Amino acid sequence: MVDIFIDADACPVKDETLRVAARHGLKTYMVSDGGIRPSQMPLVELVIVAQGPDAADNWIADHIQKSDICITSDIPLAARCLERSALAIKPNGVPFTENGIGMALANRELMQALRESGEITGGPKPFSKSDRSQFLDRLETTVRAALRQE
Repeated sequence: MVDIFIDADACPVKDETLRVAARHGLKTYMVSDGGIRPSQMPLVELVIVAQGPDAADNWIADHIQKSDICITSDIPLAARCLERSALAIKPNGVPFTENGIGMALANRELMQALRESGEITGGPKPFSKSDRSQFLDRLETTVRAALRQE
């Protein structure tokens, strides 16, 4: 069975993910260190982890299986999911792939160094309606692909 894991602390597409999961009858884990309201949906499990760096990421990486889907912006978490033959999607709908994860990790390191040195001070562009729409399309496609893999 395909499960969905949401890195829920700062995820802007929790509701969209739950709608798609409900349509397909998929168990969904919302993993957070607190501050997330429980869902009334029976297939949704709220997992509260201890506060601390990477606690939610570690829980997801320890529980995700082949063909499961992770919704995250966290590149190292996405890499860990891909290592377990799971799928990972950013909230804007861009999938993490085996071919691209190495470059994404390297770019993350470079950008972090540039921010620490003061070379770059801005953050990512604001989340948009088109990001949300692209996410819904990609999640639906990914769920169908994962169900076929199973």
